[in-house]
Amino acid sequence: MSKINESYPLPQEELEKKIGYVYENKETLKCALTHSSYSNELKAKGVKIECNERLEFLGDSVLSTAVSEYLYSEYSENQEGDLTKIRAAVVCEKALAKYSAKISLGDYMYLGHGEAMNNGRHRASITADAFEALLASMYLDSGYDMGVIRPFVLPFIKEEIEFISKNSTFIDYKTMLQQIVQQSEGERLEYVLTGEEGPDHNKTFTVEARLNGDVIGSGTAHSKREAEQAAAKVALVLFGEKF
Repeated sequence: MSKINESYPLPQEELEKKIGYVYENKETLKCALTHSSYSNELKAKGVKIECNERLEFLGDSVLSTAVSEYLYSEYSENQEGDLTKIRAAVVCEKALAKYSAKISLGDYMYLGHGEAMNNGRHRASITADAFEALLASMYLDSGYDMGVIRPFVLPFIKEEIEFISKNSTFIDYKTMLQQIVQQSEGERLEYVLTGEEGPDHNKTFTVEARLNGDVIGSGTAHSKREAEQAAAKVALVLFGEKF
């Protein structure tokens, strides 16, 4: 594999070999790999280039469709609630970042100088979004062919489901809660840090999940993210979920 420095990505052709798909329109792939930091840097220089945020939006739905089809087909004995939990776990940011790492997706991305210097190529939030954008770019370039998407993405999904089953089921409670809340228009869900205790090396955080300003769950953990997950789990129980 070619060497990479902080500023320049690996060639797209290498990525095409990894994903098993050759693009008709190479610009579609480049857009999927373009982070907003890079787009904004060029914009400041008078050069207009689209970042991958719109593709990420589409890719979220493409991924959800592929996963939902697979779960519906392969897990015929499971009820809707169980399928929703599994899907949430395998399409969460943590899982998507893991899929990206398997193909070193960050190494092929166009990042702004600051983002590249600050380990952006390995930041979960960036690589997870890029994975969704990559799926969307394949979907568009292939003429909306899910037959191109499934053989690429399902091996990741199957492996993650197996990992989850062996290592105590990881459920993305925040995503589950968000999906429930989004069923009603105009609802506002937020997580508010209400407590922080202990020394720097062993802090404890308390977070409240609030719906339209009302507390619907509270959680405490050694990281803000885990505390948010704990608060979301309490809220889900309030909504009738059983764990």
